[in-house]
Amino acid sequence: MRFSTLFATVLCLSIIFRGGDAPSAVTAYFQNSGSAIGAAIDFPYSPVRLMVLMMPDGTDISVIQRLRDAAGLAYLVSIFSVISFVILLRLNQWPRRTAAFNVWVNLPTFDPTAGGDVVRRLERDSRINVILGFLLPFLVPAVIKIVSAFGTPIILDNPQTLIWTVSAWAFLPASILMRGVALSRVAQMIRMQRARANERSAADDGMYQ
Repeated sequence: MRFSTLFATVLCLSIIFRGGDAPSAVTAYFQNSGSAIGAAIDFPYSPVRLMVLMMPDGTDISVIQRLRDAAGLAYLVSIFSVISFVILLRLNQWPRRTAAFNVWVNLPTFDPTAGGDVVRRLERDSRINVILGFLLPFLVPAVIKIVSAFGTPIILDNPQTLIWTVSAWAFLPASILMRGVALSRVAQMIRMQRARANERSAADDGMYQ
C-alpha cells in the first residue's frame, strides 16, 4: 500500500510536468485536475497554503502555481491512500482473530520483548503515529520556512526536485498514519484474544469447581 501510494504520487506529478515538454490530452487532464484540486485545497492554514507560503519572497509565480497544483494533487492522493488502507483492513479483516499473527513479518521494527504491556505500548505508538501523521503536513512547511530564514532558501525551480519534495511531503504523513492504524488494529486483536483466553480460563475453572 505504501509503495502504491508513492508510485501513484510520483506518476501523477510526473505526468503534470511532462505537459510542459510534451503536451497531450493526458497531461492536460492531469494539469487541469491538479489546478482544480490545488485551488480547492488552497485555503487559509491548509497544508497546501503552507507549502506555498514556505517559498521565499520573489519566487516566480509559475513556480508557485506548479507547487500549488502538485501539492494539492499529492495531498489528495495521500488522503485517498489512507482511506483505502483502512477500508482494505476492514474488508480483509486484518489481522484475523483466528489465525496466527507473525509480529516479525507484520511489525519488523516493533520489539514485543522490550518491556511493559504489549497492548499499552501498541496503543501508545498508534496514537503517536496518528498524531504525527496528521501534523506533519503542517509542520514540514513551517520547519522548512524557519530553516530557510537562517540558511539557504529552498529552490524548487527544477521539476525533479519539486516532484520528489512534494511526494515526500505527502507520502511520509500517509505512511505514518497507516502504521498508526495498523498498530491500533493489532492492539485490538491482542486485547480480544486475551479476553477470550480469560473467558475460557474462567469456564474451565468453573467446570472443575
